[in-house]
Formats: sequence, structure tokens, C-alpha cells
Amino acid sequence: MQLSMALANAADSGGSDEQLMLDYAAGDSRAFEQLYLKHKGPLYRYFVRQIGDRPLAEDLYQETWSRVIKAAAGYQPQAKFTTWLYRIAHNLLVDHVRAVKPVDLFTEVQTDNDSPDIGADEGEPGVSLEEEQKAGLLKECVSLLPQVQKEAFLLNCETGFPARVIAEIVGVSLEASKSRIRYAYQSLKECVASKWEASRE
Repeated sequence: MQLSMALANAADSGGSDEQLMLDYAAGDSRAFEQLYLKHKGPLYRYFVRQIGDRPLAEDLYQETWSRVIKAAAGYQPQAKFTTWLYRIAHNLLVDHVRAVKPVDLFTEVQTDNDSPDIGADEGEPGVSLEEEQKAGLLKECVSLLPQVQKEAFLLNCETGFPARVIAEIVGVSLEASKSRIRYAYQSLKECVASKWEASRE
């Protein structure tokens, strides 16, 4: 815990992400190290949650950072660094999915904003057996979401991006972004409730 806090403090000590990226573009390798430490965990989880294949997630994760490095010289802070970073990640993911299967870019389904807790890890101290079972059902239901809803949900729930930022990352309108988030939450509530009832029978 102390180590993770120290790493987070180190990552936050060098100013804004945008300034760190500009510093890296100017030749400061330590600035890149700070950015990497700050964003490596959430970015890696983003890929793992999306595709469920750790070796592939690792490849896409590494390619994202490779593209960040290649783009450093021409970087302009026109958007927040996190938006820019996840746009690169999103584009890589879309390229991969398109190579594997057709992508339905218009699939959407309806929801409210009651957020299920995807952060609870099975086996965590203090978590009841029922909560562990529901967390497992939630992960299963997340994997069943249409790709565009899954991405919107993960960016909103796990990474904390609001609908406006998600719209910028994935290149859709604000209303489309909000719809994907709402539909994902509603689908997950219904899926978890249905699977939970079935497991009680």
C-alpha cells in the first residue's frame, strides 16, 4: 500500500500530464516515466477487461505506449493527455476487433445510472460470499455486452471518464456516448439480476 502511494505521489509530482508530455517531447525521459507510472494500471486493465486475453492485452498495451513515444515530437495539448492516450488505445482496439470480426458501431441498449461495482475483487477480505458471487456474475455480464457498450461502461465505471470525455475518445456524439453508458448499466442490472435468480433456484 505504501509503495503504491509512493508511486502515485511520484507520478503526480511533476505537474500536469500535458506538461509532462511536453517535457518528454523536449527530451526529459523522467517525465515519460512519471506518465507511465501514473497511467499503466488503468490502461492495462482497460485492455484486459475489453478483450479478456492477457497476452493480447499486453501486446495492445505495449503498442499504445509505443505510439505515445512515436507521437511525442508532434504532441500538442489540444485535449487532456488521458483523452489523447485512450483515443490511441481505442483506435488500436477497434483495429483489432475489425480484423477479427465485423464491428457494429451502432448497437445501443437503454439504462439508468445506478452503477454496479465492478471493482470488487473475489476473495477480498470483508467481502461476503454473496458479494463475491455477484461480482463474478457482473464480470460475466460485462463480457456479454456489445463492444461499444462494454467500452463505454469500462471507461465510465472503471476509469472514471464522464460521457463527454468518452465521446471524444471514441469519436461519437455526446448523446450517443450517454446512451451507450445508460444502456450498458441497464443491461448489466438486468443480466446480473437474472443470473442471480437463476442461481438461487
